[in-house]
Amino acid sequence: MKFLNNLILILAVCWLAAPLASAQTEQDEFAAWKENFRKEALAAGISQKTLDAALADIEEPLPVVISLDRRQPEFVQTLADYVATRASPRRVAEGRRMLGTYPTWLGRVEGKYGVQQRFIVALWGIESNYGSLRGDIPVIHSLATLVYDGRRSAYFRGELLNALRILDAGHIPLKRMKGSWAGAMGQCQFMPSSFLRYAVDADGDDHIDIWRSVPDVLASTANYLARAGWKNDQTWGRPVKLPENFDLSHAGLKTRLPLSRWQTLGVRRIDGRDLPRRNLAASLIVPDGPTGPAYLVYDNFRVLLAWNRSHAFAVAVGTLADRIADRQDD
Repeated sequence: MKFLNNLILILAVCWLAAPLASAQTEQDEFAAWKENFRKEALAAGISQKTLDAALADIEEPLPVVISLDRRQPEFVQTLADYVATRASPRRVAEGRRMLGTYPTWLGRVEGKYGVQQRFIVALWGIESNYGSLRGDIPVIHSLATLVYDGRRSAYFRGELLNALRILDAGHIPLKRMKGSWAGAMGQCQFMPSSFLRYAVDADGDDHIDIWRSVPDVLASTANYLARAGWKNDQTWGRPVKLPENFDLSHAGLKTRLPLSRWQTLGVRRIDGRDLPRRNLAASLIVPDGPTGPAYLVYDNFRVLLAWNRSHAFAVAVGTLADRIADRQDD
């Protein structure tokens, strides 16, 4: 009996010690990874000062980041639900308020980059609810976690190096460099690579601050769209009504037909009126299949897909922009 009791005690101690040993092992492995990454970053031109500050308090991966990266959605929203959430009456009202609050800056940005104000504001609204939901996870720590975790290590390693370059350039203090779990930053939710390519100092203070400077946010958003090929004489697309028994083999972004051809095929505006009489090429999309809503989309829709490859996202941005301005240009 004494032997059995001792055996049980030993097993209990081992069972309790196992998680501690496992945690210590991960800390040691992470410390080794961090040291190797430090050497890589120094070789890439990141300053010692920036690295010392940025990596000082990072002792282990962030569990919440790994959990969110691996989480599978419990259900897939329909397009109608997705758009209703992101182009809600409250967000429309707030977007109209932003148009009235920043008319001078929006006018300057539209004039310089050739992107209509309503689309700039709509992206701002969907990405961060006009700056109120920017994310509060330290960007360096979240990106370091994703690099270490390994699932998309190469991509996030590049983003982590870019984030350090942003710190090196003095655009943002380390303590304010916060964002989403995946490292998207500021009111326009740019990844560090997008920040370096497209973010601009609109207010002239020698810092690009997409966290607090509304002019920088608006101009950076417009610069991204402009450089992706935005056309300021067009809208993004429009919801349409299809005739009965419509041949959906015509659907998809690979098919581009003039509006006059879609008219001949029986496609009409959502209220039944004829399509615009413009010589525009358009594609038909039916994101939810034959029984779901249909849209004719133009070149600017493809630009929105460069920002986010989701059709639902691009439709939501376009819909919110239309509702904010209470209009739809052709």
